[in-house]
Amino acid sequence: MTRCLLFPRLLPQGRAAVLALALLIALACLPLAAAGDDDWYDLHERVSRGQLVPMSEILDWLEAHYRGQVLEVELEREKGRLVYEVEMLGPRGQRVEFEFDAASGELTGIEGVGIDDMRRRP
Repeated sequence: MTRCLLFPRLLPQGRAAVLALALLIALACLPLAAAGDDDWYDLHERVSRGQLVPMSEILDWLEAHYRGQVLEVELEREKGRLVYEVEMLGPRGQRVEFEFDAASGELTGIEGVGIDDMRRRP
C-alpha cells in the first residue's frame, strides 16, 4: 500500500484553510518534484484529464453531508486503485474516517463512532 500524506494532523478552520494548507504543502514539495519525483505532476495531470476527482469536490461533498473539521487527507493505493481517505473530527469530538474512490468520487466506506451525529439534516 502506497501512502501520500496530503494534510498533516491539524485542525484547520473551514474548507478555505484546508485548501490553503494544501497549496502550502504542494509548494513546499515542489523542490522534491523537481528533483525527479513526478508523482505530484502525474496526479495533477490525472485530475486535469478527468481520471481522478479533484479533492475540492470530495471536500464539497463532505461539507454538504457531514458536520465536522478535516483533520487529515491521504491518497493511498489499495488493491491497485487510488483512494482518498479523509479523517474528520465530529461535533462531539469523535474521529471518523471517510474513504472515497479517487477515480469516481464514490464514498466507499466510513469508519468511526457517532457517525450519525455528524450527518447534516435537510
